Amino acid sequence: MKTSRSRVMNALLSAGVICLIALFSTYSTSAQQTKGKANAKAAANPKISYPGYITGTVTSEKGPEAGVWVIAETNDLQTKMIKTVVTDDQGRYMLPDLPAVNYKVFARGYGILDSTPINSKPTTNSVAIKVATAKTPQEAAKVYPGDYWLSLLAPPPKSMFPGTGEKSDTNPNGNGLNMAMASQDEWINRLKSGCNFCHQLGNPLSRDVQHVFAAKPDLPRTHEAAWEWRLGVGVRGTNMYGTLTGMGKTETVRVLADWTEAIEKGAVPPAPPRPSGIERNIVSTQWDVGDDHSFMHDQISTDKNHPTVNGGGPNYAVNAGHGQLVILDQADNSTYSIDIPTREAKDKVPSRFPAPNRPSFFWGNEHLWSNPPYDPADPHNPMMDSKGRVWLTSKIRGNTAPAWCADPGNKYASWYPKSRGARQASIYDPKTKQFQLIETCYSTHHVVIDNDPDETVYFNELSGPTFGWVDSKVYDQTYAATHDEGKSEQAAVGWCDQTVDTNGDGKITKPWNDIRRIADLAALYGTDTAGAAPIAPVGRGGKGGPPQAPYDPKLDTMVHFNLYSTMPSPVDDSVWGVAEDFPGYLIRLQRGNNPPVTCKTQVFKVPTPGYDPRGIDVDSNGVVWTGLAATSHLAAFDVRKCKNLTGKMKVDGSDCPEGWTLYQTPGPKLKGTNVPADFHYFNWTDSHNIMQMGQNTPFLTGSDSDSLIALNPQTNKWTYFTIPYPLGFYARGMDGRIDDANAGWKGRALYSNYGTHFVWQIEGGKGTKGKLVKFQLRPNPLAR
Repeated sequence: MKTSRSRVMNALLSAGVICLIALFSTYSTSAQQTKGKANAKAAANPKISYPGYITGTVTSEKGPEAGVWVIAETNDLQTKMIKTVVTDDQGRYMLPDLPAVNYKVFARGYGILDSTPINSKPTTNSVAIKVATAKTPQEAAKVYPGDYWLSLLAPPPKSMFPGTGEKSDTNPNGNGLNMAMASQDEWINRLKSGCNFCHQLGNPLSRDVQHVFAAKPDLPRTHEAAWEWRLGVGVRGTNMYGTLTGMGKTETVRVLADWTEAIEKGAVPPAPPRPSGIERNIVSTQWDVGDDHSFMHDQISTDKNHPTVNGGGPNYAVNAGHGQLVILDQADNSTYSIDIPTREAKDKVPSRFPAPNRPSFFWGNEHLWSNPPYDPADPHNPMMDSKGRVWLTSKIRGNTAPAWCADPGNKYASWYPKSRGARQASIYDPKTKQFQLIETCYSTHHVVIDNDPDETVYFNELSGPTFGWVDSKVYDQTYAATHDEGKSEQAAVGWCDQTVDTNGDGKITKPWNDIRRIADLAALYGTDTAGAAPIAPVGRGGKGGPPQAPYDPKLDTMVHFNLYSTMPSPVDDSVWGVAEDFPGYLIRLQRGNNPPVTCKTQVFKVPTPGYDPRGIDVDSNGVVWTGLAATSHLAAFDVRKCKNLTGKMKVDGSDCPEGWTLYQTPGPKLKGTNVPADFHYFNWTDSHNIMQMGQNTPFLTGSDSDSLIALNPQTNKWTYFTIPYPLGFYARGMDGRIDDANAGWKGRALYSNYGTHFVWQIEGGKGTKGKLVKFQLRPNPLAR
C-alpha cells in the first residue's frame, strides 16, 4: 500500500539517511540575479533575533474594544514588515517577536475608525491606543472586505435566462445576455471565474468609477460608460473584455453600473462580525517582496509530504510577470529575485500577456510583463521536494514541442501524441543555486509531488486533458549518470489523457470513441437538460476506424476535460484533477502498473447547488477536497462511499453522487441569490496537523474576503484567518511548515501571499509591493 511506503519514507527522512543526489546544471543563477534585487547586505548581516514585543490596550469612548486588530508596521528592516494581532475580550493586545526597530502602531476594526499611528519600539511599557467609534455606516464600511461590498451586486434575474444575445436590427428580441448564458448560475460562474480570477471584486478601486472619469474626461458621465471603458484597459484588458462579451455586454454593464451607482449614493453592506474565539489568537506577519508591478502567483515554504523540510529556511514565490523566483529569508528580513532561465533563446519564448488595447489608468501604454524587457519563463506555481529543491512550472521554449513528443517510438506519444505546449518545468536547487530545465511535451500549469518512493512530480494541463508526470527518482539517477537533461527528461517524463472504460471490460483498448463537446456527454445518456442537439458524430481515437462515426458502445471513450489543478492521492495510485467545465467535474486517473496502457479515467460531476471547482487536495484518508470558487462551497468527495465503480463507467459524471458532501461558507450573499459573494481560488488540507486544529483540517482561500478560512467538518464551524491591512489580500494558495515541533505555536506556521494580478489595487495604491504572509495560532491572545 502507498501509505506504508510513505511511512518508510518518513522514517528514513527522520533518521537522516536519504541520500541527496548532487546535481550539476549549466543554468547557474550567479549571472542571473536581477539588478538591485540580490541584496548584498543580506549575506553579510548577522541574523536578527526577535525578542521584543509591544503590549497595551485599545479603548474607545465605549470602553475596551474586543476583537479589533492592532498593527505594527516598520520600514527599518531590509524589507517592510507588518505584524498584526487581535485584542482579547478586555481590549488587551500583545504583538510578539518584534525586531528592535521603530514601528508605527495603530488599531483597525469593524465599527471603529483607524486610530492615529503611534511611534513605538519593543518595550516593557504599555502602549495605550485610543480609537473613535464610526459615526456613520459609510465610515465603518471603509474597511470591510471586498465580498461584503460585492454582496450589494444583483445579478440579472433568473427570468432573463437563457440569454438571447445583443439587441440589434437582426436580433430585435436580444436581451443583452450572451446566448451561452443558459442560467443565472452560469452568469455568476462567469463573474467569479472570469473577473475574480484576476483580482478582488468589491475592493475600493473596483467599487468606484470616479478615477475612470478622471483618466478619461471625454467619456459620457454615466456608470455604464465608465464600466465599458475600464473593462478594456491595461495588461488584462483583452481578457476582461472577452469575459464581458461572453457574459453579455449590455446586461452585464447595466448590472455593474447599478452596483457602483448604489454605492455612490450611500448603499453599504451588512457589518462583518469581529474576530472571536480562536480567531483572536491569530498572529500574522507580512514582508514586502517583489516590486510595484510584480504578479506573484504562489509561494512555497516546505515539502507538502514532509513539512519539516527547509525548517527555518527561505520562502520561495514565483513572479509570473517577470519570469523570476522571489526569495524571502525571514531570519534577517531580506528578499531578492532570481531570473528563471529558458532553454531556447528568450526572444523565441513568447509572452502570454498582450499589449494593452486601451491605456492603463496606472501604467499608460506600458506593456507590463512583456518579453523583453522581462524574462519570459512565466512561472505559475512552485513546490518543494524532500531534498529542499523547488520545482516550478515554467516556460523553457516556444510553443512547439520537440519531435520525440509525437514519435510512436515513445510509448506515451504512441497513445497520446503531443505537438505543442505553452509551459514546461524547471528545478531550482538552493544548495547549488542552479536550475535544471525539463521538457514535458504537454503544457504544465500546477505542479504537485507525490509521497510514493519515486517522489513522482505531477502536472495538469490547463488547456487540455493531460495528466503528466516526471519520475524524479529516474530523472535524478539518469542525470547523475549522464549529466544530460535531454536523456534524463525522456527517461522520466510520462503522461496520460482521459479515456473512460465505457464498455466495462476493465481495460482501455484502441480504437476508442472521442467526444470533445461537454453537451454530448449528457446527450449520450438522454440526460441533457440544456436542449442540445443529439450527440454529434464522434472521432475515433487510437488506430483504426473512420475519423468521424456514430458512437460505438462497444468501445471505450476518450473525453477532453480541461484540467485546472491536480493532486495525487496519498493512499493509492489515483491522481485527481478538477475541470471547471460548467458545473464542474472531478476527474480521476488510475495509472496502473504500466501506463499509458493501464491508465483509466473516471468522471464525477459536482452536485447541485455547487459549481466551479478550482483547487484540489486529498487528505490522509484519501478524501478529495475541492473549493467551489463560484458558490463558496468546500466540497468533499469520498470515493470509499461509492457503491459501484466497476463495469461500464459513464462519461457524464453521474456515477457516485453518494460520494459528495458540500459545506458552504457563511459570508454575505449576492443580492437576490443564495450564492455567497466570496471567491475561493484554491484550497489546502492540513494533513499533518501543522496548525494544531486537527489532522486533515481543510482550508479555503477567501480571495475576496482578505482571508484564509478553515473548516471543522464535525461542527460546520469556520475560522477566518484575516489580513485587515493592507486591504486586498488575494490568496491563490497556501502551505504549512513546521520549523520546530517542540517549540509550540512559534514552531509552526501557515504561509500564503498577495497573489492578485494587480498589486496597485492593494490598499496604498501604485507603489505598493506584493507581500508574503505568515499566520501563527497561539494558545491565547496575550501569548508571547
